[in-house]
Amino acid sequence: MWKAYHSVSTIDEALALLNDQGGAARIVAGGTDLIIEMERGQHPQLETLIDITRVADLDRIALRDGRIVLGPLVTHNHVVASELIRQRALPLAQASWEVGAPQIRNRATVAGNLITASPANDTITPLIALEAEVTLTSAAGERAMKLADFYRGFRQTVLRPNELLREIRIPPMGDDQRGLFLKLGLRRAQAISVVDAAVIVRLDSQGRVSDARVALGSVAATIVRAPAAEAYLNGKCLTEETVAEAGRLASASVRPIDDVRGSAEYRAEMVKILVARALRQLASGEPIDNIPVAPPMLWGADEGIVKRGLRASIAHSTDQPIKSRVNGVDVIIATGQQKSLLHWLRDDVKLPGAKEGCAEGECGACTVFLDDVAVMSCMVHAPRAHGAEVVTVEGLQTGQTLHPIQQAFIDQAAVQCGYCTPGFLMSGAKLLEEFDAPDTEQINYSISGNLCRCTGYYKIVDAFRQAARMKAEV
Repeated sequence: MWKAYHSVSTIDEALALLNDQGGAARIVAGGTDLIIEMERGQHPQLETLIDITRVADLDRIALRDGRIVLGPLVTHNHVVASELIRQRALPLAQASWEVGAPQIRNRATVAGNLITASPANDTITPLIALEAEVTLTSAAGERAMKLADFYRGFRQTVLRPNELLREIRIPPMGDDQRGLFLKLGLRRAQAISVVDAAVIVRLDSQGRVSDARVALGSVAATIVRAPAAEAYLNGKCLTEETVAEAGRLASASVRPIDDVRGSAEYRAEMVKILVARALRQLASGEPIDNIPVAPPMLWGADEGIVKRGLRASIAHSTDQPIKSRVNGVDVIIATGQQKSLLHWLRDDVKLPGAKEGCAEGECGACTVFLDDVAVMSCMVHAPRAHGAEVVTVEGLQTGQTLHPIQQAFIDQAAVQCGYCTPGFLMSGAKLLEEFDAPDTEQINYSISGNLCRCTGYYKIVDAFRQAARMKAEV
């Protein structure tokens, strides 16, 4: 694992450390992919992690100089909640909604998604279609480039060891443009793309296409455009014949990969279907924003925004104790600096409530609140708890009084084997902070990152409903 962990208070501090450490250091913005990859031994050269998660003002979305600008700490949930993006860059919001579950979207950043550079990463596809740019910063200065030029191959970028992705800049869609992101996964949530597509068209007053962009994900080593389909669409109305031919041309332009999620032949057929379906929806003129009006975020009163940055940087090492406030109690723990937050809580703080079910953010059994935000603790580095507030399932009740969601689980017999229960309780408690009377859709979305292997979801949902009623009666 890592040897040193630095929590910095400014970008300049991060850049100085990157410059000193070179290829032995890596930035932690969300770290959801990085911590898993390091535990698998995929980055043996890394010795130093540089945590920028408490640098203020890096999690902002703004319209500046005619561009939508995303900072390096903008998470997928920030994007989903942004009216600016939903109005002027809708495909990115739709793709962000498809990423993981609330706990992951609260932690994983769009910038990190771009740097990981997997062709199955959902947000890269719409950003390529939107013709986004990125700004890379080092101690020596800045350089900007189109996102399409950022990639050199499969999981390879032009990011230098001493650079940080400082901004993502997106040309906003005009009133005459319509865009859509569609994804084919093997399940309704927490799915990796088999194929995904982002399609953006500009239509003139007669309904003819004057500009078309078709980007495709999970079909090649990088995200690719479909130039033949784009050229064919120009000057044409989106008739059924035109839509079908554009889908065929898009499919013919790729040589899809074969993997466990789908064969090359299947992917090629799905490209044709997804592109045609997207064009058909864009031509219909009907509303295409399929994100719920009030989606559960599970991110607390501050909505996942860094309100108070660190006053000074902190260098964590094996002789530097982690000082945290856990379940309302101040703790100073001398060990666990090289663990995940989950294992630190279980092994060193001696709170076994959070469980390890998968160790890769798939099951939600390890859900805790970190600075009031629901996260998967298996995907957070333990030093992030230093100076932070953590709540585990043991901290839900007040004195001898159970939290309404805990009492409801008892009353509704919602506990099966019990292993997943702490994660469900944490998701439920945070949901009830956001909604006094969540509907069934909101309940289902709130637990999309929680897996019950006993398949007892009916009783769990019943418990959520009862907990909402109990809260309303207080």
